[in-house]
Formats: sequence, C-alpha cells, structure tokens
Amino acid sequence: MTGGERRWRGWTGEGWICLPFVAAVLIATGPAAEFQQGSARSPDAAGYVIVTAAALVLALRGRPGVALAANAALVATYLAAGYPFGPVMLTVPVAVYGVAGRWPLPRAALAAAADLGVLIVSLFAKRVRDAAAVPAGSGYYPMPRDTIVWGSIITAALAAGAVSRALRQAATGVHAEQARRVVSEERLRMAQDLHDSIGHGLAAIAMQAGVALHVLDRDPEEARQSMKAVRATSREALENLRAQLDGLRDTGAAARAPAPGLNDLDRLTERVRAGGVTVHADIAPGLTGLPSAVDAVAYRILQECLTNVLRHAGAVPVRIRIRRDGGALLLEVTNTGGASGPASPGNGLGIHGLRGQAEALGGTLTAGPDPDGGFVVRARLPLEGERA
Repeated sequence: MTGGERRWRGWTGEGWICLPFVAAVLIATGPAAEFQQGSARSPDAAGYVIVTAAALVLALRGRPGVALAANAALVATYLAAGYPFGPVMLTVPVAVYGVAGRWPLPRAALAAAADLGVLIVSLFAKRVRDAAAVPAGSGYYPMPRDTIVWGSIITAALAAGAVSRALRQAATGVHAEQARRVVSEERLRMAQDLHDSIGHGLAAIAMQAGVALHVLDRDPEEARQSMKAVRATSREALENLRAQLDGLRDTGAAARAPAPGLNDLDRLTERVRAGGVTVHADIAPGLTGLPSAVDAVAYRILQECLTNVLRHAGAVPVRIRIRRDGGALLLEVTNTGGASGPASPGNGLGIHGLRGQAEALGGTLTAGPDPDGGFVVRARLPLEGERA
C-alpha cells in the first residue's frame, strides 16, 4: 500500500463522521437566509461549496493544525462574502477542539487566539458589507458582543479539548504502567523458573557425581553411567540457562519454549534416579488436557520437591501421587527416609515460592514432617476458574 493510499484510507476512515454534519449544514443554511434579512447576500452555489468544504476539512483529525487553518480561511471567506449566519459557524469550535485535543495547551491556545482573530475580522467585514446593503437599525448585535460570545465559545472548546487530551494522556500513562508491571512480573517469574531449573540441575549433578565417586573403584561401569547422567543433566541445565537468559534480555515479546509440564515428569524422575534416589510415581489416568498454568505449576512443585530431596535427604525413597479430585489436581510428594528440609520445615525459599504459585491459581500448598516419618508436600490446584 502506497503512502497516498494510506492517507486516503485514513481520511475516509475518519471523514464519514462529518457526513451527517455536512448534510445538516446544506439543509439548514438555505432556510437560514429567511431569518437573516439583513444579510447582503443569500446562499447560492458558491456558498454551499464553501460551507461543505468548511465541514469536510474537520475530517483531517490527524492534522488538526491544517484543519483549523483551512476551516478558518473558509469560514472567513463565507462571512466576508456577506452570506447569512448558519450551522457553518459550528465548525469553528469543532476545529478548535481538534487542535486542543492533539497539541500542548500553550500551542493550542495560540492557534485558537489566531482563529478567533480571523473570525472577528471576518465578522467585522460582514458587518461593514451588510451595513452598506441594508438600512440602519436592522437589529445586528454590535461587534463587542460578537467578540465576547465567540471568545467564550472558542475558550470553552479549547478547554474541552485540553481536558480530553489530559484524560487521554492519563489513560495512556496507566496503560504504560500496567504494561511495565506485566513485564516486571513476567521477568520475575522467569527468574524463578531459572532458579528452579538450574537449582534442580546442580543438585542432580552433585548427587550423580557423588554416586560415581562412591562406586568408582568397585563398579566402574556404574560410575560410567553416573557420569553420563552428569553430562546429560549439565547439558540440559545449560540449555535451560541459555533460553532463560535470552528471554530476560529481550525487551519485547520474545518467543519462548513451552513451559515444562507433567508430560516431562519421566525425564525429571530419570535424572533423580540416576542420582541414586528411588522414585515411585503413582499417577492416576486421565490427566491430559490440564490448563497450561496448572500443568506448569504442578511440574515446578514436583521439581522443587525432588531437588530438596537431593539436597537435604540424600538417596532415600520418594513417592509421588498425582490424581484428580473433583475440579482440582492433587499432588503429594513424600520422602520416607528422613527429613528433607530445614529445621523449620515448609518455610524455605523454594517452598515459599511454590506456595505463592499455588495460591495464584486459587490453590493451596502445605509442607512439613510426615507422621509416619520423612517429609511430605501436598498441593491442591483448582482446574476451573484459574486466576493466573
């Protein structure tokens, strides 16, 4: 599309607003002459052309200065020619309003003052011409009253346009602040994802390397398998790190890889098993089609829980249970070999972050010692009416 085509489409897209106004002007201007017996000239074809052009230039909303100047010139020509007053005068405050709605107030006020000056001079020229064409005492208002009336009208239009511009700028500022907050929250979430994925990878690598060192002398093959697991885990952690950092550097809406979900649980547990942890997964059937936010948070909960086992409990058995309960997804992760958290269980930074993610979905997360021994984390994530 050429520049001329874009300008034409922009003009026609906004110009239709003026068509009803133009029709009203054309219809009302002719009969108005009957009520303006003191006018020196009755409406004719030239007058109709001027009136129509004065209304149509208001469609140039993208160039309010041009619209104001053209409207002022056309209205001045109409009045100086001695045509009667009519709806064409309504175009003047509309043009001033357009300028005040687009320009800073000082600049718009200067343009409005210039427009008022042109209008007053045109009214004076009309008065002089009408006075020469009709007898004295025809009932015209004196010029000082014209100045006061039209000065008030143009001032009101200027004020209305300035208020409209201020409100629009305030709304734009609110939208910009909301956009910045969304970006900030997204980057914070990405940083949390980075912490979770890299922390889990390092914990798995440490455990796998420990297993390799433990069996290196008596079982070189098992040590080899553990080192292969270290290599695979470190490679995946580096890829995740690179992807997350690319997203954090990007100031725009970068395309991101899909967040991991429960479909990636097998790969997660495989890394943990390579570190010597026995994982029993009890996953109920029919868990497909979960909301993406619920799926991602469920994966993060499982990842953090298994990472805590690697960090704090060592090679102990872990049981994972996942099932639906009505309109919610229930998760339970239990290690049965010993404590997997700090002295104040359930209050670590990782668990605290997971609890916040669960609550953002309208769910709950609890963590603490299991009465039967070990440590248990339970989460309930609603599947309907998610708020994140």
